[in-house]
Amino acid sequence: MPALPFSAGPRKGLLPASPVAMLAALSGSEAFMSETSTSGGYVRRLRPWDAAMIVVGGIIGGGIFLNPYVVAMRTSSGLSLLLMWIGAGLLTLIGALCYAELGARRPHAGGSYVYLREAFGPLAGFLFGWSMLLVIYSGSTAAVATIFASYAASLFGLPASAATPLAIGALVFVALINLFGLRLGAQVQNLFTLLKLLAVAVLVVCGLFLAGVSGHGMLATDPQTADVGFMGAALPVLFAYSGFTYLNNLAGEVSEPQRTLPRALFIGMLLVIAAYALVNLAYLAVLGHAGLAASRAPAADVMQRVFGTAGAKLIAVGVAISALGFCNITLVAGARVLQVMGEDGLFFRSVARLHPKHRTPNVALLLLSGWAIVLVWSGSYGQLLDYATFGDWLACAFGVGTLFWYRRREGDQASFRVPGYPLLPLIFIATIGLVMVQSLRTSPLNTGIGLLIMAAGIPVYLVWRRLFSRVTS
Repeated sequence: MPALPFSAGPRKGLLPASPVAMLAALSGSEAFMSETSTSGGYVRRLRPWDAAMIVVGGIIGGGIFLNPYVVAMRTSSGLSLLLMWIGAGLLTLIGALCYAELGARRPHAGGSYVYLREAFGPLAGFLFGWSMLLVIYSGSTAAVATIFASYAASLFGLPASAATPLAIGALVFVALINLFGLRLGAQVQNLFTLLKLLAVAVLVVCGLFLAGVSGHGMLATDPQTADVGFMGAALPVLFAYSGFTYLNNLAGEVSEPQRTLPRALFIGMLLVIAAYALVNLAYLAVLGHAGLAASRAPAADVMQRVFGTAGAKLIAVGVAISALGFCNITLVAGARVLQVMGEDGLFFRSVARLHPKHRTPNVALLLLSGWAIVLVWSGSYGQLLDYATFGDWLACAFGVGTLFWYRRREGDQASFRVPGYPLLPLIFIATIGLVMVQSLRTSPLNTGIGLLIMAAGIPVYLVWRRLFSRVTS
């Protein structure tokens, strides 16, 4: 199949590489593509507000409410912990700006799969889709669905054994919502994201203003922990920031994508960075660095300090809603990748079908949801999640790397250009590469298994290509 059709925007829409010009272009009013236009059979129904909520909701899951203790254990002070979260956020912002240009160049469904396939060939695209289906999207969805179920069971006084059926029920619920069109799914997602931002706001206000603590010394050095440096502490932080690429998977359904994608990615990332920094300040103000390192549920501990048991239950509702919203986005975004793979002949042709009325990839959605349910039922999602974090960011680095191929092949003919090219993309790729190397050194088993899962896709691809002749070249 030939490359997906693309027509670059007018030259006057090019973005000068300066922060002021970038902000001006992001807030511009010129429309590059009609809301009613279609791409690959999809209908462009996602408005700028919907797109920004997808960015925020795809990043903020349950991790910021539960796992900051890992980062605290690997840093030596409140200041270094805060700088770690902000620094990783700025690094992710660089990646988001790179994906904004990629999305503007290829405003079609498929995201990273399309970029890798076009730049490096169908094998690279297939390996991304293979890893996405087996571990990256499915494993993270299963794990976060279980977080939802654990909190829901606790709220309603259910036994721990109820967590698995609750997690499966949650995945069935979000899958069913999205079978009936992206408009309904987007409205539900907007509600989930607003509620999770409300939970973040309540946590920050309680921690910084209502807990009755001065916060004096919250950035001080903690002699009980050792600072392992950015590379050693980066992986759990980067895991909390993963998900910024999901919107690109849905680019075929975004109205005026060349304008909306950059704005949504930029604004969404700024919201997430601010939210994460403020939440960690609240943790440090109430618990201190040593207390945060010892807490396995810091959000609940902060809220309990202010409102007692009722406060802990209130934030539990917020965590459950946040987790459910994350599952909704991963399933919807992953289904689009599988659908495009089916169109290209790199997956089953039935997966490429869109519902004739709703224009949704229902077969792909049910397949990805079904596999995530299998992982929940089997209990193997936790280990897969370790592999997924490594694979997700490795795919992001290669995705940003395709930007150099597009620039060399198509020049500057794009409605949005990442500022600071080629320095910023190189910084992103080099930093992620160093984090991956450090991960390989400190966790060789998990990282090695993650690489083996990806590599296992090579013989599968070769067999598929032999059995099915129509493969994208």
